[in-house]
Amino acid sequence: MPSTGPRAEAARAEFRAIIEAKGHAVDNARRAAERLEAAFDSGALVRTRPLDAMLADLSAALEQDDGQKLGGKSPEAARFILRAVSRELDNA
Repeated sequence: MPSTGPRAEAARAEFRAIIEAKGHAVDNARRAAERLEAAFDSGALVRTRPLDAMLADLSAALEQDDGQKLGGKSPEAARFILRAVSRELDNA
C-alpha cells in the first residue's frame, strides 16, 4: 500500500524537483537517491522491491573509483533510471 499524507507527498515532490533541476545528471542522481533514502529512513515513504532494484542499478551506474571520471553512459543511465524511480514512487 502506498504511503499517504503530507510527508509522503513532500518526499515525492522533492525527489521529482531534484531530478528536474538544472545541473549535471550524475550530481542530481546522487542528491535524489540521498533524498529517497532519507524518506525511507524517516518512514515518509515505504521501500518497495522495485525501488530497491532501481536504486541498486542507479548505484552501479554512478559507481566510480577515486579520481576516475564516470563514463559517458552514466548520465544517460542515471536519467533513465530516475524516470523509472519517479513512476514507481507512487507505489512507495
